[in-house]
Amino acid sequence: MSYTPIKRPKFSLADRIYIVAIAKGLCRTFKHLVLALTRRSRHREDFNSKGIGLCMPFPEQRWDERLPEYYRGAPTLVRGEDSRERCVSCQLCEFICPARAITVTPGEVDPASPCAKQEKAPKEFTIDMFRCIYCGMCEEVCPEQAIFMSQEYLITLTDRDKGIRDKETLYKLGGVRKGLVNKWNDHK
Repeated sequence: MSYTPIKRPKFSLADRIYIVAIAKGLCRTFKHLVLALTRRSRHREDFNSKGIGLCMPFPEQRWDERLPEYYRGAPTLVRGEDSRERCVSCQLCEFICPARAITVTPGEVDPASPCAKQEKAPKEFTIDMFRCIYCGMCEEVCPEQAIFMSQEYLITLTDRDKGIRDKETLYKLGGVRKGLVNKWNDHK
């Protein structure tokens, strides 16, 4: 097996002691200081900022209306339009999770139920919110669009038991999501 050696670049003395990087960071910090002192900070009017800097008075004002659509909050499970479970217990989210926060226990599906097309359903589905790093990889890997990252950003857990979210809690937080669900598609 052959390989091609890669030549590493030679760094100058300035690059090795990070002078350029430190100077760039100081310039940016000084720029924000000047904007704050001259009261020309961005979004100053939106936050009703008082004083020199730009601060949001948190309990009185919230980020709810300012959150971008791509914000990744806490992971939740969602149901389909007819309130059936979207999760088929494939366990891809459990395998892809870098923090090992998701645990899925597959269970049997009743042949008389309207979900009889799927092979298995989750008997237990838990997410340990103390371990979750909110990376969104579980949402990306889910083939049935069953996991979504919510817009929830106030995740203050006061009890250790509330940090481990079970299937019922995740479905309550996620709600119902409209759109095509692949596992109930007749053409699949």
